[in-house]
Amino acid sequence: MSPSVPRRTARRRIAGTVGVLLAVGVVITGLVQAAPSSAPPTLDPRITSILRKPEYRHAQWGLFQQNPETGKVTQSRYADQFFIPGSTAKLFSVSGTWHTLGGGHRFVTPVYAVGQRRGATLRGDLDLVAQGDLTLGGRTRKDGTVAYTAIDHTYANDVPGATLTPQDPLAGLHQLAQQVRKSGIRRVDGDVVLDARLFRPDPALVPSPTPLIINDNLIDLLTSPGARAGAPAGLQWRPKVAPYHVTSSVRTVAAGKPADITVSSSADGTHIRLTGTIAAGSAPVLRVSAVKDPNAFGRTAMIEALKRAGVEVRAKAIGPNPSGQLPKSYQGAPAVARYTSPTYAQYAKLILKVSHNLGANLGICLMATTTGSTNCEDGFPVLARFLEQARVDRKAVQLADGRGGNPADRTTPRALAQILTYWQHTPDALRFRMSLPILGVDGTLADSCHSCPSRGKVFAKTGTAAGGDTLNDRVAVGAETAAGYLETRPGRFEVFFTGVNGASTPDADINGVLAIGNDVADVAARLQQQASARH
Repeated sequence: MSPSVPRRTARRRIAGTVGVLLAVGVVITGLVQAAPSSAPPTLDPRITSILRKPEYRHAQWGLFQQNPETGKVTQSRYADQFFIPGSTAKLFSVSGTWHTLGGGHRFVTPVYAVGQRRGATLRGDLDLVAQGDLTLGGRTRKDGTVAYTAIDHTYANDVPGATLTPQDPLAGLHQLAQQVRKSGIRRVDGDVVLDARLFRPDPALVPSPTPLIINDNLIDLLTSPGARAGAPAGLQWRPKVAPYHVTSSVRTVAAGKPADITVSSSADGTHIRLTGTIAAGSAPVLRVSAVKDPNAFGRTAMIEALKRAGVEVRAKAIGPNPSGQLPKSYQGAPAVARYTSPTYAQYAKLILKVSHNLGANLGICLMATTTGSTNCEDGFPVLARFLEQARVDRKAVQLADGRGGNPADRTTPRALAQILTYWQHTPDALRFRMSLPILGVDGTLADSCHSCPSRGKVFAKTGTAAGGDTLNDRVAVGAETAAGYLETRPGRFEVFFTGVNGASTPDADINGVLAIGNDVADVAARLQQQASARH
């Protein structure tokens, strides 16, 4: 059975002139230079037939396969040419953040009592100091791992089939509020202030990370069909934080018709409206709306959490975040609550499995903070130094973000192989490999190759770069890529890259993009099978 790849990794905005560059993993050469070798084995004719399809007449395919222990190259096609990476660029940014912070790093978000305590009353403010925690408890399972779904809610407006994890997006704030109460505070005769001075949001990083992130700075909107055609659709939304308000005029239509649901919002994002149709008997349809002011949102959410925990705050819950009241330091101010996150390795797994764009960009900002800078751009020199230490030819990498979505982003297959080979020589080799999507098992490759021989033997990041070709009424697919590890025999792996740049679909249907993704997955599976046969 041929693998089929669901491309939740690409924001599939078919209409429009701005291309979407999304994550797909890429892995290629090694820490050692490619050793001279005899001619590579003949390429599987099933791969050749894919590369020679008429729809790729104007496109360029790249292939690379190498033994990371010996450096022997078994397949190479344009290995040292620049390719648009899509989300395979996340292999660089996540690796740099993992190395800089440490896989075991945990984000500790404190709440300080700034003022004077009189019994159970705080005459002053509670300051929540944001630490760049990607989920703040919103995806944390009871065992401390981070939950994800095959198609993440961050892609809900672009890719069909996105679903939600069951965890409460406000879980971290609930824990903080309960700790405040346990500290003995019952009343705050002041305000709750969100301290977001860790770094300044950088508009060049899209989506732009913020020091406080709740539910990926999104409101989830889940529409369910009514009992029959003509009935109003049902609506559930989260997290419910004032003054956000959602209304829906979505109607149920006859079974079998595709969902057509549009989301609009007020300028400040607090009034959200859904319109359109959903088919009777269909699965619920998820959409999302952006939180425009994460600091004001977080402040209100924290005041509401405190109220639920039995702590009264005199200040009004709704309003701008009064950042002007923040102290220069918290010396002498007691911490009355702390939320501790899962490890960064868990966050890296989330980012790589679902191609989490916000999390990948956040890594750039976090690397900057380790130098004492609040400027996210200062994370790139940190990443550059790491790549040199990892023996990656960084001149063969161009990055202007962490997610692989900037038009300037480029990399060669060989450079990607070098970062993947680096991991094979570290104590975290297994943990990193298992953080990648696994063919036919999970992540962006969950729906691929359920019964083919390569199921569970290809570990790869996928990537897409696509945009509307208005001239020809079709989709221009700048890149479809996949890279990672091929298990050639139990416990033995080769690094690989396969991808195509410059393809296009027959029309403006998203299925054409999916078909190209399927071809890339087919090639990866065939490479694995051919390598296994050699061993």
